[in-house]
Amino acid sequence: MRITVFGAAGNVGSRVVAEALSRGHHVTAVVRDAARFPELPAAAEARTGDASNPDDVARLSAGQDVVIGATRPAPGSERQLVAATEGLLAGLARTGVRLLLVGGAGSLTLPGTEGTTVIDGPGFPADWRPIALACNDQLAACRADQEVDWAYLSPAALLEPGERTGRYRLGKDELLVDAEGVSAISMEDLSVALLDEAERPAHHRARFTVAY
Repeated sequence: MRITVFGAAGNVGSRVVAEALSRGHHVTAVVRDAARFPELPAAAEARTGDASNPDDVARLSAGQDVVIGATRPAPGSERQLVAATEGLLAGLARTGVRLLLVGGAGSLTLPGTEGTTVIDGPGFPADWRPIALACNDQLAACRADQEVDWAYLSPAALLEPGERTGRYRLGKDELLVDAEGVSAISMEDLSVALLDEAERPAHHRARFTVAY
């Protein structure tokens, strides 16, 4: 497959690039600043582009099989996430390429509640709220779109660098927890789930979630 990854030098994006390359795919790794090219694997095709710019998105998605959006703005710039999503949707509407987005867990519902979301649940960290709200708006932008074949991946509540096990569970709109009530997945296994979805599409214009 030919895959374009926006946010290719980020925590999740770099692992998505590595997973895609390990499976033999041709990867176009997109960053906003060419100064980050040395951080990208030599096997990837390094390109510059801005996910919030529909022209860049159209240019970098032409002829590709799927585009993966793994951008994550710095603290204080959370609203850039929504702009990037809108740019990706507008650009891909021109090329007809499928979009896979790495989103947030805040809009998932908590198990055993009457639909209470993670962001509104007890103990949700206040410093996570800005990015969680931006992720909620990111998902809303996808759901409002009428043209692009998108899928939105909400991670587990705890998403950290770790081990690639190749193991995960799939869900839809409810937070997945283990027997101890923990919701977690490594960035490596999130990337496994994302590439599995790219290779064997199962979610169209829908959100899904993964966890151990």
